[in-house]
Parts: sequence; structure tokens; C-alpha cells
Amino acid sequence: MEFQKVNNTHLSFFQSIFNKEQVLFAEEDMLEYSHDETEDYIFIPELVLIPANTNEVSTILKYCNEHHIPVTPRAGGTGLSGGALAVEGGIILSMEKFNRIIEVDTRNLQATVEPGVITQVFMDAIAEHDLMYPVDPSSKGSCMLGGNLAESSGGPRAVKYGTVRDYVLNIEMVLPNGEIIWTGANTLKYASGYNLTQLMIGSEGTLGVITKIVFKLIPAPKHNLLLLASFYESEKACDAVSSIFRAGQNPSALEFMEKDGVDWVVAHEHMHFDQKENIKAYLLIEVDGNDLDSMYKDCEAITEVLYQHKVEEVLFADSSAQKEEWWKMRRNMAHSVKAHSVYKEEDTVVPRAELAKLLAGVKEIGTKYGFQSVCYGHAGDGNLHINIIKAGMSDDDWNNKLKDGIKEIFQLTAYLNGTISGEHGIGYVQKEYMSIKYSDMNLQLMRGIKNVFDPNGILNPGKIF
Repeated sequence: MEFQKVNNTHLSFFQSIFNKEQVLFAEEDMLEYSHDETEDYIFIPELVLIPANTNEVSTILKYCNEHHIPVTPRAGGTGLSGGALAVEGGIILSMEKFNRIIEVDTRNLQATVEPGVITQVFMDAIAEHDLMYPVDPSSKGSCMLGGNLAESSGGPRAVKYGTVRDYVLNIEMVLPNGEIIWTGANTLKYASGYNLTQLMIGSEGTLGVITKIVFKLIPAPKHNLLLLASFYESEKACDAVSSIFRAGQNPSALEFMEKDGVDWVVAHEHMHFDQKENIKAYLLIEVDGNDLDSMYKDCEAITEVLYQHKVEEVLFADSSAQKEEWWKMRRNMAHSVKAHSVYKEEDTVVPRAELAKLLAGVKEIGTKYGFQSVCYGHAGDGNLHINIIKAGMSDDDWNNKLKDGIKEIFQLTAYLNGTISGEHGIGYVQKEYMSIKYSDMNLQLMRGIKNVFDPNGILNPGKIF
């Protein structure tokens, strides 16, 4: 598809219908919107538009579709797969003004919101009604709800409560031709044709632009307890994960952290945390609910399982401050690793019983190709974030040879019946690996869906395929 560059005629059109602050084209503005949190990629857009309502989004997309101008939707810019990068130039469509919580319906346990609401802001707002939106990615303080949907976000509590897919009832969206539709209904059941709502989740801004979301909410649990278990062998920690569930336990979070990652976050965040020698990995385990006596029994049962897997020590958080400190250690790990070294992050997921095999395989592949890795992630659902550290690799090996190592990691993941992204999406950086997991027919079907929604290919081009 050949796209048009944004010219003075196009610029004049947008300036004639929008306020000055909604149309940005100065060099410093283009730089601000040229990157997200994906490594060090930079793609300069030609124009940034900041609509304030659904009709304005419709006007933009209709015009760009008619003139074959590429449009890249953008939420909080916290993505890790390059989904918000304007790889074909054109227009960045920023949803930052869509920041209203329209309604919290406590009778039906639903909320209607706009996609530019910060995830943490939404979580705090509904908590005032003793309700919960459990999708809590590490970037919840800056990521936006529209991005949660676009990348099919999960987070630590997905192990018990599910991902964003389990909480979206209905979506208002604008199609690439400017038409506005609702995808479904505000109901808990849906058996009325193809489920366009679920199709939009994880579509990474390639099929339409989300302008309103109807979420299902759940009552918030009254209590939570937190354990931190340390292991001399990383594989033992991984093996313990599936054993916890086989023992009938259902923790609200179960996170894996390698010691190197803990060291780096402690140093970067200036935290105080005593580590015993030769510890290799940690499990951070949360139990929540309304009955404390029952929760303490669950923690005892989980501890028994941990000791069957040669745990060195199990610590119990005895205050809210200690809980916050341990969660800070986990949530800030990605940022600390990024600050420590040049790196690449891969977002693999396998059936949780295969987690130890995945981790061992990653280390073997690292030895083969000469890279170091720091792994952590949502072990309870088999989601391992693999941070590949450049360290002593030459620039030539890093830029060329490393791709073969990443390919082998994804081949291992597929062999273990997993897939190449659990919650970060495919975007720009992972698209060359899609054929490892998906057949030509799978990809042909996906491209066919894209073509039905966006025959001119203007919406977030250069992503997924």
C-alpha cells in the first residue's frame, strides 16, 4: 500500500476544524510522540492530532482513509512492542483527551469509561464503591485503559481474575472509514453473531479506534496476605508454581523474580533488602479474600508446598508498608533492568507446568549466543518476561546474531505449547516471529480480517504482520 505524506492541504484541513492545541506539528512535539517504552526505537510522525470526542475521531479517520494517510492510534505510550510507533510516518492519533469516567453503575457492577483514563485512576475511582478492576499491569500509574484493551493486558492478578478480556462487555469504536459502531451489548452473556468486542481486544489498534468501553466490575476483596519465598534453584521455584495449584490453592498473584533482577531494582530504587548468599530466585505470592482465618490456612497450605520444593525461606509481610515494598520490588523491575543496560524484552507464555523447562532453555540459548538474561514475570499463568542483556556482546552480534537466539527462544516456547506474547502484543518488534507459532492459513485469516475492517490499510500499518 502506498501512503500519502501529510502536506499543507491536509494540515490546513485539520487546522480549520480543530483547536490549535489539538494539531501539533512542531519538531519538539513530533519527538515527544516518536517513541514509546519499546527499547530505543524512534519513528517521527508527520503530524499529531488530539481529538476530544468520538465525532472528531470519525472526521479524522474518514479524511485519512479517503486520502490514504496512515494513522497510528496512541494511548499512554507505555507499550513494549512498538504498537504506538508511527513506523510509516503519517499521523499519531493521541487519545489523551478521552479521560472521563462516564458512569459507575453500582446496581449492575459496570462502568462506562473513555480509553484515555489512566488505569490506576480508574482502579482508585471504583475502589471508592468497594469495587475492583483487577487488571493491573506494572505501568498502571501511567498506562491508559485503551492501551489495556489494544494489547490484551493482564498483570499479576490475572492468575486468579483473568485478563482484560474477562472484563470488557461492550466497546464504542470508530472504523477506519469513519463509521461509528458499538461492538456488542452491556450484558454478561453474548451469543448474537460474531463477538466483535473480543476481536477488538488485542487487535493493537489495527482494526478501529476505541472511544468508549463498558467494563464489568467485581466486589473488592477486604483483605490480602503476601508471602516472599526464596530458593537456591530457579527451577525449583518454577516447579513449585504448578504444585501450588495442583494442591487446590488459588492465589491472587504468583510472581517469579530472578536474583539478578532483585539486585538491580534494589540498587536502582535505593531499597533495603537483605538477601542470603546463593539465593537464585524468589516467588512473591498473594492471597486475597474476605475471611482472614481461611486465608491464613491457605497461606499455611501454600507454605507446605513450597517446602516440598526445597524453599530456603518463606517470609510473611507483617505490615502494609512491607507489602508495598515487596510489590515495588517486583513492579519496578522492568524499569530498573532498562536503566542498568541495553536490553531487549521478550514476553513469552507457556502452560505453567512447563515454566522450569522454558527458563532452563532460555539460559542454554543465552550460553550458546553469548547473552545474559534476567527473567521475571507472572509465573502463576506461565508468563515469563525475558530481559536479554547486551553486557559483553559485540555490537555486530547484538544487531545480527541475537535475532537467531530470540528465534530459538520462541521456537522453544512454541514447542512447549506456548506462544510468543502473553500481554505485550506483537506490534512492530515481534512481527517477524509470527510464523514460528502460526501457520500460513492462520496468518491469511488474520490478514483477511484486517482487510475487511481496513481495506486501505491506513490504521496502524506495519504492525503484527
